[in-house]
Amino acid sequence: MVTTRSMEGISLELSEEQKMIRDAARNFAQKEIVPIAAEYDESGEFPLDTIKKMGAMGFMGIEVPEEYGGAGMDTIAYVLAMEEIAKADVSHSTIMSVNNSLYCHGIMTFGTEEQKKKWIVPVASGEKIGAYSLTEPMSGSDAGTMKSRAVLNDAGTHYVINGRKSWVTSGPVADYIVLFTMTEPEKKHKGITAFLIDTSLPGFVRGKKEPKLGIRASATSEIVFESYECPVENVLGQPGEGFKISMVALDAGRIGIASQALGVAEAAYEASVQYARERHAFGQPIGSFQMIQQKIADMKTRIEASRLLIYNAALAKMRSKYTGERYSTEASMAKLFASETAMFVTHAAVQIHGGMGYSKELPIERYFRDAKITEIYEGTSEIQRMVIARNELGLR
Repeated sequence: MVTTRSMEGISLELSEEQKMIRDAARNFAQKEIVPIAAEYDESGEFPLDTIKKMGAMGFMGIEVPEEYGGAGMDTIAYVLAMEEIAKADVSHSTIMSVNNSLYCHGIMTFGTEEQKKKWIVPVASGEKIGAYSLTEPMSGSDAGTMKSRAVLNDAGTHYVINGRKSWVTSGPVADYIVLFTMTEPEKKHKGITAFLIDTSLPGFVRGKKEPKLGIRASATSEIVFESYECPVENVLGQPGEGFKISMVALDAGRIGIASQALGVAEAAYEASVQYARERHAFGQPIGSFQMIQQKIADMKTRIEASRLLIYNAALAKMRSKYTGERYSTEASMAKLFASETAMFVTHAAVQIHGGMGYSKELPIERYFRDAKITEIYEGTSEIQRMVIARNELGLR
């Protein structure tokens, strides 16, 4: 993205490379995902074939350098692609977001060269599915209270991991997982360590699959560790550095979720504009009624404000590569506003469509169900407000 100046003022313009991936994602999403989205939402089946195609096109590792199997592009390109995939189906974009932000970004930032080659290449290329596991049944936002444990064996060669993790996106199908668990419980969040987990090894058990309101094609489950032996070379970063790694990944992830929220809001908005033009009542299009116009105006304004917050966060992330500065505030503001915009817009879309908005004949009710999760995962709206306020008050 470049900034240009003219007589009319300042303009933000996309680079040709950014336009290319946006258009590629849009074409793929409309041709490959839109026709199957309702079917996969109904069945809850994981769309593995489509995800592999997305990997082949570079969508599963957009910011990962080409030598590690990715597309080697920037955060703006990631945002644009996420938006287009989410407009077609939020479930597909959820799988894409976890692979890109929570899995690949953390390993690219903290992993060794050997770890990047082993754990990123197959995931960024779409051959394997990655996941991220922080939450536990009794430990959500308060990670310092997690009950799972990793204990170094006497020989110092392996950690033995036991415990139960919950709400693992892609858990039922993941090949590799970035796991966060306690190695020094007395230190609370400073005693968390990150591990790279191969789910094919003994001691890894997939738990119950979650029956969800929305994003039903994005498989979510518990995972259980029963004396799972993890080699010490699979520790990501340093022991005790897990909480820091998890938060760095979440900063990146929140930009992805904000982009996802923007995509579903746009889909609901575009459908509402079309419906308001075509649907007639009392001898005129319903779009001529002021109450409908108010909804359309508020929807559009929130969508465009969300877009600018997302671009601001994406640019802050890109700058951080050179400055080392965190972009937590920018990411949290983008996720907070965009996710609440998604709920506002999809709710308004149901109202505009009336009975048809409540019917499964149209995708409006799916947009509404899918939008809700953006206010919850990777930090609830309440957590985002807390992050923003604490940063502004200097209470980090």
